Amino acid sequence: MISLWNDAEAKAFESDLELRVYSSRLLGKSSDLVLHGGGNTSVKSTVINIFGEAEEILYVKGSGWDLATIEAPGFAPVKMEVLLKLAALETLSDTDMVSYQRSAMIDPGAPTPSIEAILHAILPFKYVDHTHADAVVALTNTPGSEALIKELYGESIIIVPYVMPGFILSQEIARAIEGRDLSQIDGLILMHHGVFSFDDSAKKSYEKMIKLVTIAEEFNATRKQPLQPKPSSAVTPLQMAQIRSKLSKVSGNPMVARLDRGELSRAFMGHKEVERISTTGPLTPDHVIRTKKNGAVISTPEDIESYAAEYKAYFNRHNDGTLTMLNPAPMWGVWRDVGSLSFGSSAKEVGIISDIKEHTMESILTAESIKQYIALPENEIFKMEYWELEQAKLKKSSSKPPFQGRVALVTGAASGIGKACALAFADAGAAVIALDINPDIATMFKSSAILGIKCDLTDADQIDRAIAEGVFTFGGIDVLVNNAGYFPENANIEEIDSQTWLKSMAINLTAQQVMTTKVIPFLKEGINPAIVFIVSKNVPAPGKGASAYSVAKSGVAQLARIAALELAPKIRVNMLHPDAVFDTGLWTQELLEKRAHHYGMSVQEYKTRNLLQAEITSRDVADLAVAMASELFGAVTGAQVAIDGGSDRII
Repeated sequence: MISLWNDAEAKAFESDLELRVYSSRLLGKSSDLVLHGGGNTSVKSTVINIFGEAEEILYVKGSGWDLATIEAPGFAPVKMEVLLKLAALETLSDTDMVSYQRSAMIDPGAPTPSIEAILHAILPFKYVDHTHADAVVALTNTPGSEALIKELYGESIIIVPYVMPGFILSQEIARAIEGRDLSQIDGLILMHHGVFSFDDSAKKSYEKMIKLVTIAEEFNATRKQPLQPKPSSAVTPLQMAQIRSKLSKVSGNPMVARLDRGELSRAFMGHKEVERISTTGPLTPDHVIRTKKNGAVISTPEDIESYAAEYKAYFNRHNDGTLTMLNPAPMWGVWRDVGSLSFGSSAKEVGIISDIKEHTMESILTAESIKQYIALPENEIFKMEYWELEQAKLKKSSSKPPFQGRVALVTGAASGIGKACALAFADAGAAVIALDINPDIATMFKSSAILGIKCDLTDADQIDRAIAEGVFTFGGIDVLVNNAGYFPENANIEEIDSQTWLKSMAINLTAQQVMTTKVIPFLKEGINPAIVFIVSKNVPAPGKGASAYSVAKSGVAQLARIAALELAPKIRVNMLHPDAVFDTGLWTQELLEKRAHHYGMSVQEYKTRNLLQAEITSRDVADLAVAMASELFGAVTGAQVAIDGGSDRII
């Protein structure tokens, strides 16, 4: 592992806390050291309090912050005097520990201190770094690893047997360092957990961490076998949707699922003892909160039910009668002969699980190359998964976005109403498959919840490929928003050329029918499935010169009505008829001025020429589309709703 420390950069940071932020971010840059909020760092410093007195403070990473992006406000300032008094107690529950640590902060608005704050306080060095380095944890998760670690590191480290994080870990560390000359020690290796390094210099503490991890990496490299990826069997996106459907039913909540067929996943899937290594246990106790006690091995959707049954038995074996069982569904797994799977309650969570799964698989294969992968005993895994601090979180009421775990497919999503729909569904918690013929669709959304895919909706093969990519990324489809359209220039019937007519029919009608037909099988596997057609005011109130557009849109409305009849009661189908939505690519300022002048109005008057004198935006239409796909419209199908501020022509 290469040190990223740069003396020139470090000179720009003057205070203890600034240097702490700098070196913490260096650690956070490497996913081989910490992942998604893992690890913690601290610095001891002196501050002058409101009374003008010098006070010793521990700045320790706060809950909810990530080392890769942490800033000064991410460090909780806790009084050292209180932490050291807490460390001297014989017993202290972790719940009380958290409360006392919070009460000892000099800034009540700061984040909750790390649960390992006391541990950081008792280590007699200014800077303390803690990571869950893959290379080291892979070593500690093999039989006879203590002897191997002693051979590799000699007297430069102290080995600490595994105990749960929290107060008892602080006590274990206190016993381990008692009477030791720590000036000759580079750090601590915690079995099945991670690494601590420390020094009075930020640079030296950081580089000790790099040194300790490098020793493990170099040893592992001498034993590690090259990846041997197994070919991935062909599966259909509908099979993926069926797995995700079963997963959501077992979980009791909508879930997002992702398939990975990369080299690592195929090598792991092809391991001769894939069932054993997938179900042995998590890499570190910290991971169990995210990934549960083990992965699943899946051949058919029914294997998810088998996993849940085994999980419930595991819970019952250890429950003392006071605990609330967590979601029994797996959070990751191996799809036999195909690849690996990640599951989550949202697109963001499935990304986090995917990252942890990748590092877990890599480290398991490393441990297998050294000797054999082992994990903590089941009872220790259970203690961590059902830790009192985690159970306390369940008792706090928390609302979740209405579409969390659901997947929406939106067409024509690169601009106007379609783009607004993609953003609105993502804001409501959905994972969104956003299709458009504009190639910019692939990069225009910065959210991990929106997958942009270039797709020409008049090409059935492109639709198939887009659906497959979307489903293998998010697991299925619950909502279809048929929005893509084309508005030809106005022309009277006798003036329309056949090419314009056919293009309007192809994009505005046939493409909607093809997309709907191809998505229906996925909606049947979906959660609270719904289709929303973005149609047009031209259906109930057509105008002169727009026959190519109006006839196609009327066909869409008829298609939607028949779909509502055919797909009930499983799938709801509703229509929106927008009018005068001017924040789309169709309306330029020049065109607006031209139309306003035609009616003898100002541009603003023209934009609000409806009964409510309201300016209708793309987001207004999008928000109504979200509502129509939600439980709010759970008893509505076949409806046609105008969103136009009130049109006397329609009324």
